[in-house]
Amino acid sequence: MKLLLVEDESKLIGALSHILKKNGYSVDTAMDGETGIEMAATGFYDIIILDRMLPRRSGLSVLKELRSLGLNTPVLILTAKDSSKDRVEGLDAGADDYVVKPFSTEELLARLRALTRRKNKDFIGDTLCAAGLTLNPLRGEVIKGDCTIHLSVKESLLLDLLMRNLGQVITKERILEKVWGYNSDTDIASVDLYIHYLRKKLNIKNIVTVRGVGYYLQEVGDVP
Repeated sequence: MKLLLVEDESKLIGALSHILKKNGYSVDTAMDGETGIEMAATGFYDIIILDRMLPRRSGLSVLKELRSLGLNTPVLILTAKDSSKDRVEGLDAGADDYVVKPFSTEELLARLRALTRRKNKDFIGDTLCAAGLTLNPLRGEVIKGDCTIHLSVKESLLLDLLMRNLGQVITKERILEKVWGYNSDTDIASVDLYIHYLRKKLNIKNIVTVRGVGYYLQEVGDVP
């Protein structure tokens, strides 16, 4: 699960990033509104956590801009403003949820799980099903037949992307940005390596290579 955190408090960024990564999320960060818009508009994120008070552009301005661009990524607003009027303004601007500082880790994680379930209609509970596989992305577990297979965070993110785009070719560049992050300096060769890891760990032949372009996942019955 790919998450963008737009927050200008460096201590909070560090603490939240640690907590979120520990709970299976891949996290990119932006420290001002303009950068937040640029990163969010790529469409590479599953959820956006957006502080209301930001330099360069306010959180509400960022949110309105993203919605005007047609971006429907779930957005959770973080703010110290807790009046009913403030909450209404945030929700009317296009927010999907609203968390008031200070907040508990358990509450934030629960709200993120709720947004994930709401966003992904292909989920059954907390799982995604495609091509003979059942993936729980937050737990990093895949069920194949009678076997439960444990994946690393990157493997889980990669399989999640392939399953959501079943039958559609995904370029290596998109995989790199979606799994490793918008501002990652990871080499694109890592994509090939992790595809190899997935094929070997899951013992499957239906991750198809499109030479010079990328990969796609096909239905089991379509495999020659």
